[in-house]
Amino acid sequence: MSKKCILLITMISVILFSCGQKSSADNVAKTTENFNLNWNFYLSEKEIDFSEISKEQFQKVNVPHDWVISGAFDESLGKDAWATGYIRSQGYGYYTKEFNQEIKEDELVYVLFDGVYNNATIYINGHQLGFHPYGYSPFYFEISEYLNTDGETNVLAVKIDHSRYADSRWYTGAGIYREVSLRTANKMHVPVWGTFVTTPKVSKQEAEVAIQITLSNAFAQDQEVEVQTSFVDEDGIKIAETVNKTLVTKKAQKNIQQQVVIANPNLWEIENPSLYTAIIKVKSKGKIVDTYNTRFGIRSIEFDADKGFFLNGENMKIKGVCLHHDVGLVGAAVPKGVWRRRLQVLKDGGCNAIRSSHNPASKVLLELCDEMGILMQDEFFDEWDNPKDKRYNRWEEKSTDYITRGYGEHFQEWAHKDLKNVMLSHRNHPSIFQWSIGNEIEWTYPRNAKTTGFFDNMTWQGNYFWSEPPHSVEKIKHLMKTLPRGKYDIGETAQKLSKWTKALDTTRPVIANCILPSSSHESGYADALDIVGYSYRRVIYDYGHKNYPGKVIMGTENVAQYHEWKAIMERPFISGTFLWTGADYMGEIRQAWPTRVQPSGMINTASFPKGSYYMMKSLWTEEPMIHMATQTLEKSLYKKENGNLIEKRRTDGNIICGVGKK
Repeated sequence: MSKKCILLITMISVILFSCGQKSSADNVAKTTENFNLNWNFYLSEKEIDFSEISKEQFQKVNVPHDWVISGAFDESLGKDAWATGYIRSQGYGYYTKEFNQEIKEDELVYVLFDGVYNNATIYINGHQLGFHPYGYSPFYFEISEYLNTDGETNVLAVKIDHSRYADSRWYTGAGIYREVSLRTANKMHVPVWGTFVTTPKVSKQEAEVAIQITLSNAFAQDQEVEVQTSFVDEDGIKIAETVNKTLVTKKAQKNIQQQVVIANPNLWEIENPSLYTAIIKVKSKGKIVDTYNTRFGIRSIEFDADKGFFLNGENMKIKGVCLHHDVGLVGAAVPKGVWRRRLQVLKDGGCNAIRSSHNPASKVLLELCDEMGILMQDEFFDEWDNPKDKRYNRWEEKSTDYITRGYGEHFQEWAHKDLKNVMLSHRNHPSIFQWSIGNEIEWTYPRNAKTTGFFDNMTWQGNYFWSEPPHSVEKIKHLMKTLPRGKYDIGETAQKLSKWTKALDTTRPVIANCILPSSSHESGYADALDIVGYSYRRVIYDYGHKNYPGKVIMGTENVAQYHEWKAIMERPFISGTFLWTGADYMGEIRQAWPTRVQPSGMINTASFPKGSYYMMKSLWTEEPMIHMATQTLEKSLYKKENGNLIEKRRTDGNIICGVGKK
């Protein structure tokens, strides 16, 4: 065969198999860099200016960094530290980072923070970029115009005001406790969080993949650009590609839509969480001026009011746990390897879902859930219009002093921006299957508690955990109409949050963890939700399904006990649950010193399994197993009588189930 024939065959092969060629991010210009190393840190008891700190006083740290966890446990902190776990965290944190950054005339530079706890003020070269109060939402600033162009070193500075050290009901940590990155981009570029990938139609035979791309033109002239998006699998093989040409006017942004069909897709599943990457190249005059990569998964989710939850068309139960963001002795600055181990232990026990209680998850945690096949309920807020009691967790009138005022102080001004930032930065993660707008909000609106009949009711002798509402639906409706509303209305706020959420994503349902669902169904709160989460209210699953048959309900916070799971298995209309909690966590102290953690977890702070872990594993997995454990008679659900062990019973004759509460 001649060399010309061989060359011709080779060229034809390249054309025929162009969509199967290897494509990697290695051939894409890298525009984002890790900005975690070589920070300077100083902790002050009082508020000072950066100029008052000498170079010798700074200590070298890398971020993520939690300054609280290095402190000593202190019994003298008393009730002020019940919430946070007896570690003194009060103070002002000062961070600086020096860096050199060449910037061209046609470039922009962004600095992105995944999480800073909290009340942070950001500066670049002495210029104040802005203030960010919420400790759990990501944020960024465009810093180009303030960078030195003469080769002089730049200084990025972060001041953190954590003088309100009991501002949460659990351990928060303090500092730049999540990752930081720096992005350099052409003035014609895809901005930070500028893509949204969805999968409108999914089957094992083919899937439609749609991508919304935001284009930002910071030039003073209109830009004619070509947008080429390649879709590659985990092996780097290009399986689809699409190209658009568009005009982006000067000093403006424009959204474009692209869509491809992928044959025989590898679906994102619990046991096989396949992932893809969309590699976007923006070309101007034939030259690549910007690249932007987005990882995503192909999967479908569906909730049915009668049949429960479906992933990729298959009915399954959500075997979830609630997790706080600290991991024992590493505090809130959790290394990726530590998270990976914790998640693997939980998954080995049958867990397939996490609820990020009660705040948005970190980028690192979401990436791991994507990779490991773990569903995620991403939760926005623990406080809305009114504050929660941080010390006692039930008496809001005692939460009025300076140190306990938390995010409720900022909710009116910042809730929309924080919710938007979270969603824009998180919505491409296939692991996220629910957006939760709030946790146990009802008791901060007084009339909601009064309508249920559980509290301040002299004629009711039951217990909240195993009793149905003492008031009928009709009476709850009547009281909801006649009791004073207060300054803020829970239904109106819920509608606002739900509207903001659906403006950015309609592919996932809106849910909330409702501690008083019998009132929430009538207050307008449940009307704002696609799914009503019941918190410790398994005894009214049938009540909810009967009285509100068109509404999807599920457990979103329950104790790790057999009867909780039995109630779900017996009811197809209950999709599953999130147990409180997957792991022990610091704060919410309910026992005497030296207890420093909330021991409600299935695993301890070091991620070693406890008794409840093995019990739930026996229920959640098909794997044969045996586990032996002991219990003191005092804590046991049994008692000795005439030499025999018999079940303890309540005064009404029912067996004690052993209910725990956070």
